[in-house]
Amino acid sequence: MRSHPVTADSTDPTSTATGAADKSPSASTPSRPTVRIGADPEAVMAGTARRIAAVLNEAIAARGVATLALAGGSTPRRLYRILAAPPYDRAIPWDRVRLFLGDERCVPAAHPDSNQRMVRESLLAKLPVAPGFHPMPCGASEPAEAAAGYAEALTREVDGEDGLPRLDLVLLGMGDDGHTASLFPGTAILDEQRLVAEVYVPRLDTWRLSLTLTTLNAARHVLFLVTGAGKAESLARVLATGPQRQLPASLVHPPHGTVEWHVDREAAAQL
Repeated sequence: MRSHPVTADSTDPTSTATGAADKSPSASTPSRPTVRIGADPEAVMAGTARRIAAVLNEAIAARGVATLALAGGSTPRRLYRILAAPPYDRAIPWDRVRLFLGDERCVPAAHPDSNQRMVRESLLAKLPVAPGFHPMPCGASEPAEAAAGYAEALTREVDGEDGLPRLDLVLLGMGDDGHTASLFPGTAILDEQRLVAEVYVPRLDTWRLSLTLTTLNAARHVLFLVTGAGKAESLARVLATGPQRQLPASLVHPPHGTVEWHVDREAAAQL
């Protein structure tokens, strides 16, 4: 079993964790993930908001702008509401932040399942200053065409090296089956070399767009947000057994970046 820096603090799950410094581009191996454990989902969301604010402000100080890929689904909704409220609505210079999506369902933008809609309602609509937001237009065009267009936007808007954009921060979740973004076990997207790809998910009978491992593993920082007892077994396997295709979240390990897992006690029960 691999060991990881772990912080368990019911009041401030981000106060003493290690391993969060940005690694130099010359680094040759991924740093060990840091696991930050909060007492409950609310503590995890509060600690995650503090960490996001710190990373974004560090990026702005270093490069003048910060780039952030947001997770979809239901788990981060509360987090986005925290970020849109005091103190983060003012503490983060949102006009110098560029927001992207980690994945999207191929539905119209106004559909209840749309990640774009969730981000607009829970974060953007409540901020005093609007950041630049680049939604994935999966419901407005063919999936492959939409993927190509989003890859062009990433290349244009995100600084990188050798044509590979390096997002300052990627926020990800993890499903009970170990998937992250729309990288599901057994799907062809796991082998994609493109920055963004379309993927058909048979068990959901739906098309999606997703950042690929190529893009995720170029990021400076990756932050996983995981809560609930239903994730405990998969989380333990991801952290204990190393990269394995049946657990796509385990394949996210930027060689020149850092990975943090912000989890509650229920999700961490088997660690």
